[in-house]
Amino acid sequence: MSSIEVIFFLFYASYIDFVFYTREFTCIYFFCLYLHPYSVERKKMDKNVIKQIILWQQEFVGKVRLQNRSVSFDENANYVLVGIRRAGKSYMLYQHIQHLVAQGHSREEILFVNFEDERITDIKKEELHLIIEAYRELFSYEPIIFLDEIQNVDGWEHFARRLADEKYRVFITGSNAHMLSREIASTLGGRYLTKEIYPFSFKEYLEYQGITLSSHWEHSPVKADVIRLFSDYFYFGGMSEMFNMQDKQSWLQSLYQKILYSDIVVRKGVRNEQSLRMLVRKLADSVMQPTAIKRLQNILQGNGTKITRETISSYLDYTNESYLTFGISCFTDSISDRETIKKHYFYDNGILNLFLFQPETKLLENMVAIHLYKKYGEDLYYYNKNVEVDFCVPKEGLLVQVSYRMLDDTTKNREVGALQKGAKFLKAKKCMIITYDQEETITLKDLEIDVEVVPIYKYLLD
Repeated sequence: MSSIEVIFFLFYASYIDFVFYTREFTCIYFFCLYLHPYSVERKKMDKNVIKQIILWQQEFVGKVRLQNRSVSFDENANYVLVGIRRAGKSYMLYQHIQHLVAQGHSREEILFVNFEDERITDIKKEELHLIIEAYRELFSYEPIIFLDEIQNVDGWEHFARRLADEKYRVFITGSNAHMLSREIASTLGGRYLTKEIYPFSFKEYLEYQGITLSSHWEHSPVKADVIRLFSDYFYFGGMSEMFNMQDKQSWLQSLYQKILYSDIVVRKGVRNEQSLRMLVRKLADSVMQPTAIKRLQNILQGNGTKITRETISSYLDYTNESYLTFGISCFTDSISDRETIKKHYFYDNGILNLFLFQPETKLLENMVAIHLYKKYGEDLYYYNKNVEVDFCVPKEGLLVQVSYRMLDDTTKNREVGALQKGAKFLKAKKCMIITYDQEETITLKDLEIDVEVVPIYKYLLD
């Protein structure tokens, strides 16, 4: 027998030995579990641990330094806060708690539980009642309840519904797969209002940077600071955790991967991850263009991927539900066109910019889209009948064109002409052209309407 054969024989014998003993050990292990089923029973949640968390959170939340954001809550309503990851949903809870204390509520009235606390990560829905019991044993107040990241508990919605039925005031946040759907209100039986939390607006970003604007800021030295700071905001977006990062792009890339994988691939069980990634890239590339599902299918199949229209439609729903993208419909009588031919935008410029080369024009329109969508929601459309208008809000009589720079008469005439034609059909009351840095007023004499040409940094602050 050669030396190689000897080595092979010894290796094979060792392998057989390993398999035999592994199997033997596994059998003994499961036999023991059978004889002693309670030997591996999960330890029940300790109410004293919950008390510690309640007391610690009361102390912690009051000390958190916050950048105040303009979000208000009805004092008689319960809320679920939803939105893109890292937009600041937990901090909105902290802000509201501090507001309640400033109004005269006792700190002890606050029942705040963060379900990412490692001490309760394995709590079950059957044990959630211990939270209320623990609080009752500590305080005699009627608590105002804040449940952060409660989606970590399977079946949490039953507990949330019961709290609402028992007339508690409740605020809930969540970030991952179980909390992203815009249909969460129906899951909770209409007992909660949904509040969407967006990344920082430009005004909030300026406040974060210590810039306070007076009524005549455009004519003061602060204008130079506004323009300088806008550049970073324009390219990197409004995720506050990223503001002081040196490598902003890497942080945004990590966030995007987390959204794509955790909130879409895992959540929805997406098998063709490559096609999903290609779709997101195509949406980024087509930000300014109406895009039909059929066209997206042709593009993806052109790369050798077999994918149905139904699958693409589902993927678009997934990116919307995860607050990665949103779509606006064409203002038309055709229900089919409204649903299948949309313009798709990203909730944050920083994430969109990850996919773009020479991005300025697309980033500008995306930023305008975010601003308008936050304000008008489903009442926001684009118009594309004989003439294309980037955005319209028929209920308000508002038309908006976006043009990075109008440096020649051809460009100016094209943008103004589109508004002029659209205004006649839609009976517009107000027309605007948003640019990067140009400002003027153009009068449409035949319609007796002034077209306001406004730089984007000023438009976002109005």
